[in-house]
Amino acid sequence: MRSKGDPPTRRERRDASHWTLVSSHPPIPTRVVLLSGPSGSGKSLLAARSGLPVLRLDDFYKEGLDPTLPQVEGSTDIDWDHPLSWDADTAVASIEELCRTGRTTVPTYDISLSARTGAEALSIERTPVFVAEGIFAAEIVGRCRELGVLADALCLTRGPVRTFRRRFLRDLKEARKSVPFLLRRGWRLMRLERSIVARQTELGAHPCDKDEALGRLAAAAAGHCAKATA
Repeated sequence: MRSKGDPPTRRERRDASHWTLVSSHPPIPTRVVLLSGPSGSGKSLLAARSGLPVLRLDDFYKEGLDPTLPQVEGSTDIDWDHPLSWDADTAVASIEELCRTGRTTVPTYDISLSARTGAEALSIERTPVFVAEGIFAAEIVGRCRELGVLADALCLTRGPVRTFRRRFLRDLKEARKSVPFLLRRGWRLMRLERSIVARQTELGAHPCDKDEALGRLAAAAAGHCAKATA
């Protein structure tokens, strides 16, 4: 006769083989692909072409009167390409909420006004993967990986000259800022593009062209997470 403290017999272990472990953390139904790259590299168009739901990370910019906004060194211009011009904490919270619940509320931002103009509900229920795109997406690769919500991280590149031309024409058409500001910013970013891509790569984003990016997005949508983010 076995006492209460004795280890289970072989039969008892076999009879318990149908047991399942119950985790205190529910499985995450959705994961995110972070799509970064220099301003003007075509992130928004690529994200739309993927057919996946999209979270616009540019909507998490700080407002123009925020005292924490950084300035371009040696200038009075606000440095909208510096990570400190962006609200990373709120962006990560929205990504995590989308992954765990399928819905969140995001700000609507007017770049020409440097201001939030409202908020809107975003729902992506029953979707295995969505894209979060913006120039600061690589800044939160590590945080999304730690939260267990990262499927992949990409850095879209086209080359400094092509990106300069595309960015200037886009910003001019949308009247995002004054023409002198756009020219100053465009010239500065063209000279910095290689270092921008290098930094985003160091942060964990895979550098690629649009064709490779579309292939990796399709793989993520099929449930194949990149090895680097596992």
